[in-house]
Amino acid sequence: MSDNSEMFDGVLLGLAEKHPGGVPDLLKTIAEFLGRKTDFFTGAGEDVWKKMLLSIFEEAAKKSVAEHKEKMAKRAEAERKRKEEQAKKAKLESDQSGVTELTEEEAEALQKEIDAKKNPTSVESTSNEPKKKKVAPVKSAPGEELSKPIEATGDAEDDKEVGKLMPNSGNGANMEKYSWTQTLSEVELRVPFNVNFTVRSKDVVVEFTKKHAKVGLKGHPLIIDGDLCAEIKHADMLWLLEKNSVVITFEKINQMNWWDRLVTTDAPLSTRKINPEPSKLSDLDGETRGMVEKMMYDQRQKEMGLPTSDDQKKQEVMKKFMEQHPEMDFSKCKFN
Repeated sequence: MSDNSEMFDGVLLGLAEKHPGGVPDLLKTIAEFLGRKTDFFTGAGEDVWKKMLLSIFEEAAKKSVAEHKEKMAKRAEAERKRKEEQAKKAKLESDQSGVTELTEEEAEALQKEIDAKKNPTSVESTSNEPKKKKVAPVKSAPGEELSKPIEATGDAEDDKEVGKLMPNSGNGANMEKYSWTQTLSEVELRVPFNVNFTVRSKDVVVEFTKKHAKVGLKGHPLIIDGDLCAEIKHADMLWLLEKNSVVITFEKINQMNWWDRLVTTDAPLSTRKINPEPSKLSDLDGETRGMVEKMMYDQRQKEMGLPTSDDQKKQEVMKKFMEQHPEMDFSKCKFN
């Protein structure tokens, strides 16, 4: 595979966006082009072009799988280190405060001892039936303020966003039962469980498909059960438990647009109020970055009812033409 293959990413991304059927439609277009404009299929035997295609795709697949495994390994290692740091920090805080965290079993035993001292005549039940864990209503994580609707300010442009939610610091939203943040390429979802027991991985339900999400605790109503705002790479989804919260990270398939909600039943947030981090765009190659910046600019212009970059170029060309031909009457012309 050519070392400079990435130089065509911008062109191919633009081409892919024009195929609503996705990869199959794109491959069909390429195959039909080769059939019409080249002798790819007729210049040699059938075995030759089939062998060539298989060889090219096998090489690309091998490279892609290796890069994917490396990426997943790095992400898993980063999450492991983060959990270790959090555990060390929690232990340090516990040591400094002189408070020892008890396990669920230790807490139960201590409570029985306290109850026995208060009421020595009480008889403890001998039933072997396991106690059910009580689940309290789920609320947003402590310290997180719910995203609020934008109010009227008197500014004509801002007032178009009235009623939409103000994005949080991570360009997502803090909902009643969960919060989420996003970049152009990824989404991080945090779902807290406000329960009186330590949540373990076996207690958690995390099921994602390309367009649907289910998150909650086994044996209890799901916290999230709905269609996502857009399609995701569900095979690459990762999740971990963090202080009785599940943190889920996944990649978007369309990495050119901001999400205005997590699931389709959520209230929309204002994508106009999103402040993308320049560092995220700087990670892209020059051509792709230029395309992303252009799309973001055009999206903002459309939301404000203003001309896009292409419309502006047309207007400039028309203005120059009119200046060069003052003898012509353009008063009855309509420009789109």
